[in-house]
Amino acid sequence: MISIQYSRKVMRGLLAVGALCTAFALTALGQVQTNTSTAVAGDPTKSIKVERGTVVYVSGNSCVIKAEDGTLRHFDNVPESVTVTVDGKQLNIHQIQPGMVIERQTITTSTPRMITTVQTVTGTVWQVSPPSMVILTLENGKNQKFTIPKGQKFTVNGQETDAFGLKKGMKIDAQKIVEQPETVVTQQIKRTGIAPPPPEAPKPDVPMLVAVERPAPPPVEVAAAEPAPKQLPKTASDLPLIGLLGLFFCGVSLSVTAVRNVLARIA
Repeated sequence: MISIQYSRKVMRGLLAVGALCTAFALTALGQVQTNTSTAVAGDPTKSIKVERGTVVYVSGNSCVIKAEDGTLRHFDNVPESVTVTVDGKQLNIHQIQPGMVIERQTITTSTPRMITTVQTVTGTVWQVSPPSMVILTLENGKNQKFTIPKGQKFTVNGQETDAFGLKKGMKIDAQKIVEQPETVVTQQIKRTGIAPPPPEAPKPDVPMLVAVERPAPPPVEVAAAEPAPKQLPKTASDLPLIGLLGLFFCGVSLSVTAVRNVLARIA
């Protein structure tokens, strides 16, 4: 909840009893003329209280609003005449939606004024007991008793006098003036709202494994195998073999000769 207070001015005329101008207490109301007037007695003061909250639940004519301080407030039996201005449109309780932010401004105006009541009586003094009592013969011929407040003045032939100056047979006029201050309080409530944001578009399903196509490697050229020859090629001659055989026979011959010499010596 947010409360914004504008500058307040001291109200004038807040006394419990207004100033008495030539007060005159009357114990009877016959032949007493009463006039009442009202006048503004000061500058009006204004205060604005701002409350914001988010709609969390709506059902029929009831709704639950979450205030900025986190508290939940339940409003039951909301009349359809209560509307909220959203985007220039007036929405009632059946048209608000959860998620909508609602702001309520309560504008309170206090205007001081003064109510002045003037009571006038005219009569002829029948009996007087200064300083507190006088009996007057009113215009209808009846006598009435009045209590004289302290400091009361009377007008006799255009001249003012107090209770001690009254004499029997004098025709007098007296007034009782009472000023009573009061404060008139008026309130104006404004409700505005902000529509909830549109829901987010659903996200497409994304597979956990995504197949990625890769280009196939270029083909490798393989040379064709040559056919095996039907006959092995002739790559060598017989001379080495003949040389090896000659060496072998020479060695055998030498060995035999050496054995014969050994045997001859032994014999």
